[in-house]
Amino acid sequence: HITTSLPLPSERDHLRPRIDMIVFMIDIKSKYSLKNVEASLAHVDASFFLGKVCFLVTGVGRVNYCSVEMNAIWKLGEVYCSPVLFCELELEGIRVATAQRLLRMLQICAGHIPGVSALSFGTLMRRSAED
Repeated sequence: HITTSLPLPSERDHLRPRIDMIVFMIDIKSKYSLKNVEASLAHVDASFFLGKVCFLVTGVGRVNYCSVEMNAIWKLGEVYCSPVLFCELELEGIRVATAQRLLRMLQICAGHIPGVSALSFGTLMRRSAED
């Protein structure tokens, strides 16, 4: 399910499936995109930041057109203890690889991978980013 901002409308709560993972997309070319994500973060339950949230930064192949400071994005990942992924949507190979990675993360967050929890996966992601 896709939404442009949070909170989600409450009138359809009874029809909404369980939410296993939240991916916040930030377009590196749009300051509005970052501000929208920052505003939406206040509506996410704190328990989701334990391995069930990630930030997907798009447009990274166009650093010359960057409107968002990378430090602001890295700080979001650090403050919310959530991984930051980068993707160039215009390149099919990168787009497919990113979709596969997100799908694998979702499988873990939904509990479909035995022996790996969303919390332990989040810790592994942070460690691999530091290496």
